Amino acid sequence: HRSPKFAAWGERLWARPWTWGLASLLVLLALAAPILGLKTAMPSIKVLPGDASARVGYDVVQAELGEGAPGAVGVVVDSDQAAATLKVLADDPGLAGVLPGVEAQDGSGLEMFTAVPTVDPSDPELAETVDRLRADLPSSALVGGAAVENLDLKTQLDESTPIVVAVVLALGFLLLLVALQAPLISLLGTLVSLLSTAAAFGVARLVFQEGYGADLLGFESQGFLDAWAPVFFFAMIFAIAMDYTVFLLASAKEHYERSGDPHEAMVGSLAHSGRVIFAAGAVMVAVFFTFSLSGPIPPKEMGIVLGVAVLLDAFLVRLVLLPVLLRLTGDAAWWSPAWLKRVLPTISFAHD
Repeated sequence: HRSPKFAAWGERLWARPWTWGLASLLVLLALAAPILGLKTAMPSIKVLPGDASARVGYDVVQAELGEGAPGAVGVVVDSDQAAATLKVLADDPGLAGVLPGVEAQDGSGLEMFTAVPTVDPSDPELAETVDRLRADLPSSALVGGAAVENLDLKTQLDESTPIVVAVVLALGFLLLLVALQAPLISLLGTLVSLLSTAAAFGVARLVFQEGYGADLLGFESQGFLDAWAPVFFFAMIFAIAMDYTVFLLASAKEHYERSGDPHEAMVGSLAHSGRVIFAAGAVMVAVFFTFSLSGPIPPKEMGIVLGVAVLLDAFLVRLVLLPVLLRLTGDAAWWSPAWLKRVLPTISFAHD
């Protein structure tokens, strides 16, 4: 099942690894650069088309009652601290008004105030107002409401994302290490996935935060990427990328075990797995990009982020950059210390 075309492509990469490697790396870094200014927030009303009934009603409420009316803040406090709470709410510059307190009917001694912010529920200034209220209100006060729930969820997502990324990277590395028995290429195969992921989020910032192509795709930019997107899309992108990585490196390991020749390992892996990676990548890119044609913003984000990520990962990372790394590392790619061989299970891809 050796493909002459992909074998010729492998020979071309082998002959000029620095040229092809640096070119693909520069493309990935250029697309990833905008990620430095990426902003995230919970979805706003703009995720819905302008003619959706919920969007129309939201706009009417804002027009008649103020920007913050759709995202009223609720404050529950012990009744003996109600007066102090009312004063803090009345004096806060981030609140446009406060409704009279409502006492609990079950005799629990609680009272609830409803306050209307001065800004839209998705405005970053609301987070500053909530933080200020939580710091200034009496000790028994609890601040909630739909808009505040979104803010708390975003905070939790921001705190959890680095942990998820670290766990996924560690598990991916361990998978490759067990399968390939080679720490260097397992590490490189894991790390290069970050390039396509970063590039996909860089493109996402340009499209969904800055609004480039918004008219073409038929949506109104929120000015940020949905807060759930980084952790969700990273996990999906890495899982898809690991498929292509295993296709390529398992074939490379098989050729290296048979021949002991880094050249045959690199060229042979492309010749035998290149068509699978190319075809699978093309199908997934086509499928993901169809999501960008949907109405709401979240499916559009999914289509663009995943489509760009697979496009870059399959065609630049797995068919260019990773083979170049096999070429540059040579025999060192497949070296493993004796103690590691004793720890890991014996796995071989070369078989009769």
